[in-house]
Amino acid sequence: MVRRIIQRVNEWWEEGLRGLLGRLTPDGRVILIVILFLFFSGLSIYMTVSGIYNFGKKEGQRLQIEQIESLKLQQQQQDSINNFNNPYQYERTDK
Repeated sequence: MVRRIIQRVNEWWEEGLRGLLGRLTPDGRVILIVILFLFFSGLSIYMTVSGIYNFGKKEGQRLQIEQIESLKLQQQQQDSINNFNNPYQYERTDK
């Protein structure tokens, strides 16, 4: 059912374009093709240049480089193997 609808729309577009372009002279068709080519190539160049120019502008203001902070790890109270209090101290307390 969807294929039939797509096929009907495709045929309708094709008949419409053939009707419009069939009335043009061969010189008129060439002129139309050149005008469309220049329009789309200008649009392509504009999109490329504006994309390069604006690359990272909007996101660059929000993305700030921050210094990495040290992790605050908790001292483990029990030895993982023997399951008794660990007598060793892993952090320096003389700061």
